Amino acid sequence: MEIFSDNTLMLQVKEGDLDKMGLLFQRHHQALYGFLYRMTGQKEQSEDLVQNVFFRMLKYRHAFAGSGEFKTWMYHVARNALSDHFKRSGKKKSVYELSVVENKVMAEHRSDAMIESRQNRQLLEKAMNSLSNENKELLILCRFQELKYKEVATILNINEGAVKVRVHRALSELKNIYQQLSNK
Repeated sequence: MEIFSDNTLMLQVKEGDLDKMGLLFQRHHQALYGFLYRMTGQKEQSEDLVQNVFFRMLKYRHAFAGSGEFKTWMYHVARNALSDHFKRSGKKKSVYELSVVENKVMAEHRSDAMIESRQNRQLLEKAMNSLSNENKELLILCRFQELKYKEVATILNINEGAVKVRVHRALSELKNIYQQLSNK
């Protein structure tokens, strides 16, 4: 079986081979869910949004040029879907909830180190919730989704240098908030 790049698959979808979208879904739905879950904090809403994003990619497949990375285009579509979701629901700020990893840690033996680690994650969660949606989204894309600055720049329609500066500022703000919370 041949392995096709994401761009090749999406160009085939654009030309009418809609079955190829299933391969793209298999490759990217988990990462996309992770991004959406971190932005909404809601499992079911995030699952629905993943479906919505893939539906939109099918609907707007003609807009995929193939000159950039598919993943970058996918996150651009996801950001639009997320924006529409927040507008419809009237939410001004998203909620960042505990990760799946933390739930696993909580189920294990609770040693002092584990309890301290859990408390640190909770402080980080609170600090993330204190950030603006823009800074939170930026950190999620760069740190959790592990996108390159160039990809994030394309998604946000800014230059790569601006992404670096904004990430630095967002991390500084997150660090300050975290330190303030840990001193309480």
